[in-house]
Amino acid sequence: MSRTIHSITDIVERQLCSGCGACAYMEPERFRMGDALDHGRRPYVLDGAPEETGEAAGICPGVGLEHSFDRRDPALVHELTDAWGPVYAVWEGYAADDEIRRAGSSGGAASALALYCIEKGGMAGVLHIAARKDVAYLNETVMSTTREQLLAATGSRYAPASPCDGLDLIEKAEAPCAFIGKPCDVAALQQARKRRPALDDKVGVTIGFFCAGAPSTKGTLELLKKVGVKDPDTITSLRYRGNGWPGVWRVCYSDDDGVEQSHEETYAVSWDFLQRYRQWRCYLCPDHTGEFADIAVGDPWYREVQPGEPGQSLIVARTKRGYEIVRAAADAGYVTLESNDPSLLPRSQPNLLGGRGALWARLIVLRLLGAATPRYLGFDTFAYWRSHLNPIEKIRS
Repeated sequence: MSRTIHSITDIVERQLCSGCGACAYMEPERFRMGDALDHGRRPYVLDGAPEETGEAAGICPGVGLEHSFDRRDPALVHELTDAWGPVYAVWEGYAADDEIRRAGSSGGAASALALYCIEKGGMAGVLHIAARKDVAYLNETVMSTTREQLLAATGSRYAPASPCDGLDLIEKAEAPCAFIGKPCDVAALQQARKRRPALDDKVGVTIGFFCAGAPSTKGTLELLKKVGVKDPDTITSLRYRGNGWPGVWRVCYSDDDGVEQSHEETYAVSWDFLQRYRQWRCYLCPDHTGEFADIAVGDPWYREVQPGEPGQSLIVARTKRGYEIVRAAADAGYVTLESNDPSLLPRSQPNLLGGRGALWARLIVLRLLGAATPRYLGFDTFAYWRSHLNPIEKIRS
């Protein structure tokens, strides 16, 4: 742990918090997650709370991340390990259920795999994020146990979310559960499992989705204002993606006369706006593709998406457990796998190698300036600073 990071308070004050919510699970008598408009989800100290025990800070992804997988495993795709973490297979595919495929952000693979886990995999439920029923532009942690519940929560939520604040629901479940979250959420869960055997026993599979950063609530509110929504309290629904690929950002609301209105923006336009509001920790992240998950899913951006496409997913098996579940879900008819090609991962996310290289320089400069800096072990960053950035990009980084 960094010399200047000793507690969750330090992590929050130094803007290293990712908002995962694991601290609220580890020390529920002290922390409760809430929304900080300009930053994201943050832990708030409860009135009369006891002092920190150190358990929360000990598993916080804001402090650092460490890879501990066996790099000698012959089943790994070794040409991807240094740049992309553990990879056992990479497929392009989609949800076999047409409704789930269309509703999902890309091809609905995460939802389809989660549904398989519930209906055929013997799991009690899926812990994930959904839009809050009372405030459509905010998120909440939910445990889904049916297809209808999963379908209602499809589509990425480009707003703050803390799925780990609900890990107690997994721990108390009657059978193992699936977990879906951002890469940092999955990393926090994996650390929490090491300290809580009861939780570890109930985690059936972890599914991480590719993430370019989490925008704050302020980003969503500013976008709503930009498209003419005067009062966010009048919003009845808000989707960031889905209903086609790559999907649309769509808000439904009531105007001054109480008449239902709607507005849409393309995925490209909405993300270009929202990404300006990403939290600071996201600019220091080494893992945008769910390297600590059993299964990671994202968009196969290696080609241009054609108008009217129903959706495709990139599916990465990162553990043997993940590989087995993907294959079983395909055999059971929940996902359709069109190709098995490890090169799809680097071809779909070529910019991430430059981002990993830029991270090396950012961390060096932060240390030189005496700023609090996360500690990353097992991530090769210097090699990509040297090989994937031109001289101008090196200076900017």
